[in-house]
Amino acid sequence: MQALTIIIADDHPLFRGALKQAVQGLSANLAILEAGDFEAARAASREHPDADLMLLDLAMPGVSGFSGLMSLRAEFSGLPIVVVSASDDSATIRRSLELGASGFISKSSGLDDIRHGVQAVLDGDIWAPEGQVPVVEEDPGVSELLERLRTLTPQQSRVLTMLAEGLLNKQIAYELGVSEATIKAHVSAILLKLNVDSRTQAVIKLSKINMPLVA
Repeated sequence: MQALTIIIADDHPLFRGALKQAVQGLSANLAILEAGDFEAARAASREHPDADLMLLDLAMPGVSGFSGLMSLRAEFSGLPIVVVSASDDSATIRRSLELGASGFISKSSGLDDIRHGVQAVLDGDIWAPEGQVPVVEEDPGVSELLERLRTLTPQQSRVLTMLAEGLLNKQIAYELGVSEATIKAHVSAILLKLNVDSRTQAVIKLSKINMPLVA
């Protein structure tokens, strides 16, 4: 069997244990990394750039809704991410996939279903719960916003999610290792692409897709 590295990012130890049990057997040489909050998930991704997959809970300490998914997809574009969430309505599934997830697994799924979903994504497929094929976005405003968000560059996506976390330009510049002037340029580009006049309006726009999620 091929060697595998899987990052399990969930703040509930019992559910991390269930996910570990589900993926056991996918490889005889399996490394599982656990993260209990968003920063730990990001750190694991940075420390293991060769990781094969991340299982990501949308509702974790340190992040709000889909912002975490957007940030990780922007920073680690080569890492397949499977969203694992108790919020498994069609809107959450659809938006997860539209924002770059390679799959969606409901927390109510059995171990076999979880294993099948993970294997499908490892094989290069997109996975969604059976019988819950995402439908077309019904809200035209959200649909337009998702289209605009997809025009952001990876760095702009990271800056936007950090704005949503309440960070100042100076703090974002420090985190990303660039100048404050560079961040100001990114913010200007983000406002233009999202068709808003201020960073506050940009954060409000992003909040429209970050509906309340069940952990």
